[in-house]
Amino acid sequence: MKGLFKAKPRTPIDIVRQTRDLLVYFDRSTESRDSKREEKQMTELCKNIRELKSILYGNSESEPVSEACAQLTQEFFKENTLRLLIKCIPKLNLEARKDATQVVANLQRQPVQSKLIASDYLEKNMDLMDVLIVGYENTEMALHYGAMLRECIRHQIVARYVLNSPHMKKFFDYIQLPNFDIAADAAATFKELLTRHKSTVAEFLSNNYEWFFADYNSKLLESSNYITRRLAVKLLGDMLLDRSNSAVMTRYVSSRENLRILMNLLRESSKSIQIEAFHVFKLFAANQHKPADIISIFVANKSKILRLLDEFKIDKEDEQFEADKAQVMEEIAALEP
Repeated sequence: MKGLFKAKPRTPIDIVRQTRDLLVYFDRSTESRDSKREEKQMTELCKNIRELKSILYGNSESEPVSEACAQLTQEFFKENTLRLLIKCIPKLNLEARKDATQVVANLQRQPVQSKLIASDYLEKNMDLMDVLIVGYENTEMALHYGAMLRECIRHQIVARYVLNSPHMKKFFDYIQLPNFDIAADAAATFKELLTRHKSTVAEFLSNNYEWFFADYNSKLLESSNYITRRLAVKLLGDMLLDRSNSAVMTRYVSSRENLRILMNLLRESSKSIQIEAFHVFKLFAANQHKPADIISIFVANKSKILRLLDEFKIDKEDEQFEADKAQVMEEIAALEP
């Protein structure tokens, strides 16, 4: 007889709704709670989050079903489930935190009738980005929040909000946090913000040129930390060599102070920093409208620069690098006071 009354399998919509109810329960005040009941509810919540992940990613037995994913996504963004989940993540155990992080990440890419509805939800709830960014200051939560943040900035409107928020300045400190994993995660988010959405990045760099590059130079390129310098000079090259940032690049390579910093990086003992620095340094040399003070630095240091470049070899043969180097040496050799 028992088999006749089997529970109906839960639909994706059911699972989202039950998850939301449990999140509401844990979001409320914790006073005068029955600890046994709470433990049971938490077990249920963790199980639900795992099921949501299984629907979105599939499992060892089956691939994700697009119809189920669309139903789940639509229900998830109907109400404040995302906000509740982000607020409650610190209360979850480690495995459930990982599952929740993956659920939030996946939902940013889930189309519903060819539309990313996560973007519409975040546009109305941008303050959630403030929570995720400041999460870098919480050692236990930083990597979870960082992973979610990177997925959210896939949406151009979210990236623009973060770039133009006061939090942007905090990344210069997060990148140098003593915890290596957190610093590396913050650096990955910083890079994503400054390279993914070309037009938004170009607008941000143009509007914030002064403070951004002052901080970039002093805090990152001249950092005492080798890894910070290496990441910063590589990212600088990526930004300046991007065609959409051509106006910013022209401005950057017209600065005497910027040239001084790059010349110091060229003389680093680290080959990888030298190579990345060369890719930026060559832009100063290739600039056909060099300001007089840039020309005077090149002329005053001509023999030193040419000797340094002549001895500058890289481990594997690279025709492009050799051609670039020859052209830079030719440009500098031809300069007159």
